Amino acid sequence: MKKPYKKRFSKPLAYKKSFQKPKAPTFAAIDLGTTNCRLLVASPTPAGFAVRETFSRITRLGEGLISTGNLSERAMKRTISALKLCAKKLEKYRLAGTRFVATEACRRAKNGAEFVKRVKKEAGIDLEIISFEEECRLGVAGCVPLINRKIRHALVFDIGGGSTEVSWAKIDDSSTVCLEGALSFPLGVITVSEGFTGKGLSSAAYRAVVGKVVSYLQPFEDKFGIADVIAQGDVQMIAMSGTVTTIGAFHLGLPEYNRSVVDGLALSYDDLAKAKRKLEKLPFAEKEAHPCIGPQRADLTLPGCAILQGICEMWPIGEVTIADRGLREGVLLDLIRLHGKEKK
Repeated sequence: MKKPYKKRFSKPLAYKKSFQKPKAPTFAAIDLGTTNCRLLVASPTPAGFAVRETFSRITRLGEGLISTGNLSERAMKRTISALKLCAKKLEKYRLAGTRFVATEACRRAKNGAEFVKRVKKEAGIDLEIISFEEECRLGVAGCVPLINRKIRHALVFDIGGGSTEVSWAKIDDSSTVCLEGALSFPLGVITVSEGFTGKGLSSAAYRAVVGKVVSYLQPFEDKFGIADVIAQGDVQMIAMSGTVTTIGAFHLGLPEYNRSVVDGLALSYDDLAKAKRKLEKLPFAEKEAHPCIGPQRADLTLPGCAILQGICEMWPIGEVTIADRGLREGVLLDLIRLHGKEKK
């Protein structure tokens, strides 16, 4: 007796595999800053990219750099340990492209180049020390999804551990974001924190930092006339970095950090001022215990607020859009774009 017809082809046909959609290529980016080591692994999609894996660890690579001019042995060991974890995570992927970049700490340190060689030897990671101009370009590229194309200008800044980068971008008639100017000044949360004794900033020290920030920004303002464009209501401010994401989460009173809630959050200058006052009053032990601050950032919150306030005082836009994205996303989008060009 013949078997029923439906069972004759119950086994998948061999050629069926040829119709399966090919897997999207996978890319990886590392952003090694003065404070953090960040990894992003993702694959392209029609709308941008789909994240496969992320990793972030506070390593404080730039700890002590301001006083010695060198990366310390302890800081390098912490950072290499984090990079070894990144290398381990990358082993499971067949990568179509990678770029691993290092910023201000390695740019400034006398032993920065030696550290890069050591990372290659001990962790197998090829780090590239990039210029602050390239850092700004990549940061803006990573924030493009948050830019309102109806507003013709964007002021994008990143408060880092050893420096702060500011970018001035224009959105042209075809909605392309064009970087018109970039600035880096040597004040970051670690350099400010290490410049003052104790576990916080006094009122006088806080105002001194704000004033110093304004003095660094003034030549940039003079060159581009940003205040005049702000007066026309044609500037959006976008802020990257752990400082602003921490302030955003703290302002919302989140029980734990939630990127999907913070990324793209718009805060008024009044909201920022209220968050700063609350942070000032919060005892240091409570900052360490706070789920959105923690012991690694407890001493960095007020230095970050001071730098942020200096920027806001220079450019009274009235609102800041918080970006939990930036350089590594920009690197990844560059890799995807380059891969697409090579395939054509």
